[in-house]
Amino acid sequence: MKTLMVLRHAKSSWKDPSVTDHDRPLNSRGKRDAPRIGKIIAAEEVQPEIILSSTAKRARRTAKAISGALGLSGKEVVLDSRLYLAEPAEIIDVVRNADSNAHCILVVGHNPGLEVLVIRLTGHAEPLPTAAVAAVSLPINSWRSLELSEMGQLQQVWRPRDLDP
Repeated sequence: MKTLMVLRHAKSSWKDPSVTDHDRPLNSRGKRDAPRIGKIIAAEEVQPEIILSSTAKRARRTAKAISGALGLSGKEVVLDSRLYLAEPAEIIDVVRNADSNAHCILVVGHNPGLEVLVIRLTGHAEPLPTAAVAAVSLPINSWRSLELSEMGQLQQVWRPRDLDP
């Protein structure tokens, strides 16, 4: 049994229109929400051993905040340009080639690819606003056997607004 967590990057800034989409940084809400979601993940029984992240600045910064909240050294964060605005099949391909010994992998990326991936793996449509994370349990022993089919079970979805009092 493996667990795949998918996290949409935290809220990014649109303040400077000259900045490319790939280079947009986190805004103040994103800087607040990423560590908060990281603490929620850290409190779970199953925690990611590897974080696969898009190379977009907002995704990298989100992955770094999550890594810090989990107490990881940062070496566990793997940047992969294929995850930038990736479709579900591309995300699956990146995950398949990850460390096969990891029980739990976290993918930090973008919509609509992440939402569609959750639907394809579980049959459940779950909105993933910025900094939301979904955990999917998968009946596989190796990441290499991961398929883009309804094979998993949606375990939990956490959204930053759910954390507000």
